[in-house]
Amino acid sequence: MRHKIEKKIERIDYCVDLLENYKPECRDKFKTDPMFEGALLHYLYLASDGCVSLAEMVLKYKKKGNAQSYYEAIDALGEYGIIPRAFAYDFAKIASFRNFLAHDYEKIDPLLICEQALEKLEEIREYLRFIEKAID
Repeated sequence: MRHKIEKKIERIDYCVDLLENYKPECRDKFKTDPMFEGALLHYLYLASDGCVSLAEMVLKYKKKGNAQSYYEAIDALGEYGIIPRAFAYDFAKIASFRNFLAHDYEKIDPLLICEQALEKLEEIREYLRFIEKAID
C-alpha cells in the first residue's frame, strides 16, 4: 500500500508541475484556446481527485476506516492527527472543487480558475509533504 501512496503522490506532483506552467498564460489563453482550457481543467481535475484518493488511501494505510464522503476523507486526516487539523479542515474544500470540475464544468469562470485555483497549487504541495511525512 505504501508504494501505491508514493505513486499517487508522484502523479499529483506531476499534475501540479504541469499546472504551474499554465499560470503565466492562463488569463489570455483560457478563453481563446479550447485545447489549453481542456488540458488545464483536466489536470486540475486529476490533481484534486488525486488528493481525495490519496486521503482515502492514507486512512486505509493507517487503519482508520473509510470516510463517507470526499470531504470527510480529508477532514478525517486532520481528526486523526495525520495532517494538521486546521489545514485539513480548509484543504477539504478541494473535494468540492473536484466535484465542481467533474459535474459543473460548463459553468467554469476563467477568473476562478486562473486567479484562484492556480494560486492554491502550493497548498497541494504542502498537503503532499504532510502525507509523505505521515507515511515515513
